Amino acid sequence: METGKFFHNLMERKDFETWLDNISVTFLSLTDLQKNETLDHLISLSGAVQLRHLSNNLETLLKRDFLKLLPLELSFYLLKWLDPQTLLTCCLVSKQWNKVISACTEVWQTACKNLGWQIDDSVQDALHWKKVYLKAILRMKQLEDHEAFETSSLIGHSARVYALYYKDGLLCTGSDDLSAKLWDVSTGQCVYGIQTHTCAAVKFDEQKLVTGSFDNTVACWEWSSGARTQHFRGHTGAVFSVDYNDELDILVSGSADFTVKVWALSAGTCLNTLTGHTEWVTKVVLQKCKVKSLLHSPGDFILLSADKYEIKIWPIGREINCKCLKTLSVSEDRSICLQPRLHFDGKYIVCSSALGLYQWDFASYDILRVIKTPEIANLALLGFGDIFALLFDNRYLYIMDLRTESLISRWPLPEYRKSKRGSSFLAGEASWLNGLDGHNDTGLVFATSMPDHSIHLVLWKEHG
Repeated sequence: METGKFFHNLMERKDFETWLDNISVTFLSLTDLQKNETLDHLISLSGAVQLRHLSNNLETLLKRDFLKLLPLELSFYLLKWLDPQTLLTCCLVSKQWNKVISACTEVWQTACKNLGWQIDDSVQDALHWKKVYLKAILRMKQLEDHEAFETSSLIGHSARVYALYYKDGLLCTGSDDLSAKLWDVSTGQCVYGIQTHTCAAVKFDEQKLVTGSFDNTVACWEWSSGARTQHFRGHTGAVFSVDYNDELDILVSGSADFTVKVWALSAGTCLNTLTGHTEWVTKVVLQKCKVKSLLHSPGDFILLSADKYEIKIWPIGREINCKCLKTLSVSEDRSICLQPRLHFDGKYIVCSSALGLYQWDFASYDILRVIKTPEIANLALLGFGDIFALLFDNRYLYIMDLRTESLISRWPLPEYRKSKRGSSFLAGEASWLNGLDGHNDTGLVFATSMPDHSIHLVLWKEHG
């Protein structure tokens, strides 16, 4: 009896499949309107079990996983239209989505660039760039929330610290206590301390220290022994700025006597006195040119000298008897003063004034742009790069995104010693101004001398 019933049901199944095949062929031949009417009729005949079955399967049929179904190239193209935060949310949908989205190198590289991050195109590991973005977004959030920096102090001088110079993790300080000290910023330890004259300007390398003094002279000292190896005499006013180049064997100095002097670094003799300034020369910069113009070529050494109103450009090289190539200013009638901080990287000259930041193209000497910050007046320049600028006033340290000319971060400063000549404070590491990369946001950001003769340091806080 049971065996007969089984064969009877099996026959019914075969008849059903035949019927279903015939119905399917007929259904496929109908128009869209006829198909819709047929479905409506079948739905009207369905009970609760059939409707529940229909509801469960429709959701699966309608919600197709396009990232799983599409070719990878098309998925990447679609993902490029989403913002990074949405993409991070999409990574939570499934392991497959996370894998595809994380592998989209171009998306994460673009997101990093938009945050002001440097991109090394040689790194093709897709997962690397998503991790870089996550690190970048954290650092930018810290900057926005004023949590990216920390402070410390250097204590050791017994009188006013006037001269500061930073290079490769080391900070040199020159004081009225007739000494200069070299500090390891990371440890706060004094590496060298030597007896000098009163320092208005300092610059150093591994072997030597060059100082400009209020006693109208420039001196060169040996770190290891503390001995003075050269003494440059000739200025009749305090020497506020010095720079030198070992390749040229040249030292330059700017003075309160309105002159710039060019010296033989090793011999200590004066090679030339450059005149034309009518105010104290508060800044001299010796730098290789990186652009071509009618007046200079890439690789030529250029000297910039600045006073209260003007920046003068001089050719410096094997021929010492040079004439001023160009004089730059921001006002013909000298109504606007330049602040004594000058940026020159061989391509652009940047200086700040009461009107804002002025950027000149070094190839043409044309003003490229004037950056104004109406919400904050009289911002002084500390550092200038391709992406960011470091600025400050009496109360805060500021970071500006140069692409939007907007201030993106600030950090409170203590009551530091104010100087008309601006030698009591300086920027630290500068590579991050051309774009952060996850490694260059370390070390010194800013240093200033304090009324108690200590040095106040602002440093990058380590990544959390």
